[in-house]
Amino acid sequence: MPRTLEPGLLEWDLSQASVRDLNHSLHHELSQSDIRQIRILNPEGQHNLAVGVDAPVQIDILGHAGYFIGGMNKQADVVVHGNVGWSVAENMMSGSLRVRGCASECAGASMHGGLLVIEGDASARCGISLKGGDIVVGGSVGHASAFMAQAGTLVVCGDAGAALGDSLYEAVIYVRGRIHSLGADAQVEPLQAADVAKLGELLARAAIDHPPQEFQRVASARKLYHWHVDANQHY
Repeated sequence: MPRTLEPGLLEWDLSQASVRDLNHSLHHELSQSDIRQIRILNPEGQHNLAVGVDAPVQIDILGHAGYFIGGMNKQADVVVHGNVGWSVAENMMSGSLRVRGCASECAGASMHGGLLVIEGDASARCGISLKGGDIVVGGSVGHASAFMAQAGTLVVCGDAGAALGDSLYEAVIYVRGRIHSLGADAQVEPLQAADVAKLGELLARAAIDHPPQEFQRVASARKLYHWHVDANQHY
């Protein structure tokens, strides 16, 4: 069971407690307590840690974690001191989640809000179906990142894999490194003063130090918004 280290600070050791017990406490007990900081020890790659939290609490996961970490997060600020598996911060609504290592596939899938920072690399489909919020990746991203991204921002400080921004809607992508290839309807556009200001703010929030002028802007050409009979279904 958890132990209180000092007022407002709770520690969970997952070598002695279950993920079910941890999440039950996060869902039902935080609103009735003065706990504002939680440390999770010995995650050992377990899945579904800190899912569905709806409280203004700082959560530190001290080690590598598995799939769906911080999913559906609302208000909490989560830091993973290691790597994560698939779908970190999936459907996050607000708050923040920082990965101090690398992330596997589908990082930030269907995010609606908040800030996801991945200090290392992210694998394929980072930001898939992004619906809002901001993702900042300190390294590179894999293929089909920001596929069908509808709103929000993806910032890639390294390189981007194939089919970047395929079927992009109103989300915007910024890439500092090399782009392997763009997906359908994505195009590189001139970087404007508003982009530089926005990038500067996001990089500062992510604590990543790169000049915003070094990035390329990728956005939708808006040719797939409507079906055209003259295209004979070839896009």
